[in-house]
Amino acid sequence: MLVQARQLTDADYARAAKFLLDSTDPLVGHFVDPRVDHEVRRVKWLDTTHFWYRDHDAAGDRILEMDAVSGKVSPAFDAQKLAAALGKARGKPMNPQRWPAFGFDFHWLGHDSLAVRLGKKHYRCDLAGAGVCTLRTEGSSKHAKFHYVAHSRAPDKKLRVFIRNWNLWVRNVTTGKVTQLTTNGVKNYGYGMKKDGGSVVRWSPDSRKLVAFRIDQRKVKDMYTIVTRVGHPTLQTWPYPLPGDKHVFMVHPVVIDISTRKVVPVRMAPEQRLGSWSDAQWSPHGKTFALVSTSRNEQHEWFRVAEAVTGAVRTVFEYTAKDYYQGWYGRPDWQYLPEKGVIIWPTEQNNWMNLYLYSLKTGKMLHPITRGRGDVIQVPYVDRKTDTLWYVGVGRTPGMNPYYRQLFKVNFLTGKTTLLTPENADHIVTMAPDGKYFVDSYSTPITPPVALLRASLNGHVIATVARTNIARLKAMGWVPPVPFTVTARDGKTTLYGMLYKPTNFNPHKKYPIIDFVYPGPQIGSIATWSFRSERGSHQALAELGFIVVTLDGMGTPYRSASFQRYWYGDMGDDTIPDQVTAIKQLAARYPWMNIHRVGIWGHSGGGNATVSAMLHYPDFFKVGWAESGNYDNRDYYYGWGEKWQGLLVKHKNGTTNYDNQASELLAKNLKGRLMLVTGSIDNNVPPSNTFLMVNALMNANKNFSMLVVPNEKHHYGSHTPYVTRRCWDFFVRYLAGNTPPHEFNGMPKGLDK
Repeated sequence: MLVQARQLTDADYARAAKFLLDSTDPLVGHFVDPRVDHEVRRVKWLDTTHFWYRDHDAAGDRILEMDAVSGKVSPAFDAQKLAAALGKARGKPMNPQRWPAFGFDFHWLGHDSLAVRLGKKHYRCDLAGAGVCTLRTEGSSKHAKFHYVAHSRAPDKKLRVFIRNWNLWVRNVTTGKVTQLTTNGVKNYGYGMKKDGGSVVRWSPDSRKLVAFRIDQRKVKDMYTIVTRVGHPTLQTWPYPLPGDKHVFMVHPVVIDISTRKVVPVRMAPEQRLGSWSDAQWSPHGKTFALVSTSRNEQHEWFRVAEAVTGAVRTVFEYTAKDYYQGWYGRPDWQYLPEKGVIIWPTEQNNWMNLYLYSLKTGKMLHPITRGRGDVIQVPYVDRKTDTLWYVGVGRTPGMNPYYRQLFKVNFLTGKTTLLTPENADHIVTMAPDGKYFVDSYSTPITPPVALLRASLNGHVIATVARTNIARLKAMGWVPPVPFTVTARDGKTTLYGMLYKPTNFNPHKKYPIIDFVYPGPQIGSIATWSFRSERGSHQALAELGFIVVTLDGMGTPYRSASFQRYWYGDMGDDTIPDQVTAIKQLAARYPWMNIHRVGIWGHSGGGNATVSAMLHYPDFFKVGWAESGNYDNRDYYYGWGEKWQGLLVKHKNGTTNYDNQASELLAKNLKGRLMLVTGSIDNNVPPSNTFLMVNALMNANKNFSMLVVPNEKHHYGSHTPYVTRRCWDFFVRYLAGNTPPHEFNGMPKGLDK
């Protein structure tokens, strides 16, 4: 029977809100649930034989250190003393049983002395005696803007490089003395900065030199947003190239000698894009380094070797791929092994990401290192002495969920391969700096993690680090999602997804369906197949009387190359044909799913896919909630569209090869209820993208709803509880046909959807 229309109450919403995490709790970080005990996913290695990790239960946190040789566990530091010292330095008390789950890190500087990071602030803490922490700053000018650089700490741990006013500086970690390395950096033509605000330098193994990248964005056209307030608004401006723009970010590498501060330009013309996975890799002797250049459409790669003293460059080989060369978002690092005279180079030439051995002298491929089905997605360690590398692979064990990660080792000369993590689960691996040990946290969507210390030689279990206990989570009513498989649009490919039901599920009722979608191509709707107690708002939405579906459709990663490239050049596809066929199969399988009431929602690329679904399948999807979507990639960052859609081509008749992904051209098709949400100062997908869609809907005389979140970026910050409540109201009213409670005020205040 149909679910009867009814008035939902605050109690109904409060029950749903229990399944959301409140990020104002310091224990909550990325996917960290304070109701889950002894959950250890990743550890931080302090040296080759010691690592620290957080052990949490109802009493709070303990920061523990394990000796990998003996398996002995002890407190990493005096928690009471460190919390008191940090609290005094910050002017804000710290609870020694509640260390922040995100943004907290430390390493030892010496006996009783450690460096601590809390968010963006760095402290030196001396725990001898009463204990004192001192905030570390870069220089004396309180007005100088600076930030630490990725890979900024020298291998000898004596120096740290940072950026100030577009130039590179170094600080002596012990004395605090700062030295300016470059002087010619200027606004929009500075050192180390990438388009996303990140930064790149690569230290030589002896800590005497570094490779830095000077980025020229002076000719790049600007993007704009406006911060509103009482009085005059503030205009925000930043370089933001679009597909087809003549001028994009130009990159030029240089080598800097730390002692002399001499800057040697690498002898190559500035390029539109530099760096595939790793931006530079030094030789062990520090005389040369390798770097990879990529064409603007990401179809062509050049592997190059540069001389550190002279800056001379040699192109070793070139590689061309159809559609694009997959070298982004979690894919494996190439490896420069000059002492062996070889290069390890990953390609999808057999339809799967495998590793191949190339000659450094001739640039010719010598032989495959890994073979067959399944992707190699990461190379965490290479032992140059034994010709062995360790890699994380997916889909390489027959009969296993193809998204489960496993660790393998392989001899790159003989190809002999050993599986080190045989459990039928998803494995998160953290290797020791010298590769001798690794911590393996394995789980599935329905079984909580077990963390083990293992030997990298053969996978032998040395010690159990932690076994997750979810008794408290279950006591509050938590239930796991239901994994499922369906057949893709092609009638033969197996797709994987998860389904969420209300905890008070009644199989005799008919439930409306909400499809949460993220189309890729760099990640799918599910994101991870490891255990998560909370996956966004999926279970919370289900509690309001829905069946929530998540599915990784064709066009998403970690399957074959042909799978991910299924709709290359047609980004308007957005996996929606797979979403439709999957929901139809599920509804035929489960009579309690109401195929006549299907809604869809997503954020960013998922917002784009939501609008695409509402316009391509207007009779199937009745309600859509689209957040921060890139509805036309001609109005989004150039590197995105030009990789997945191709370089922009304008035809004589006024059309382009981007028209098939432009949702505004289909605005006339809208039939259902659609909500568009955007942050007014979104610097990822600027609000102009949403306004283009709004203009098209108005011109087509279509009814729709819109929510602009003032002074928020791509995500909605302190307004997230409000946006989430409005999303719930929208689906409850227009998809379920029920009445939501009036302005429910019980959302977690620190909600970050």
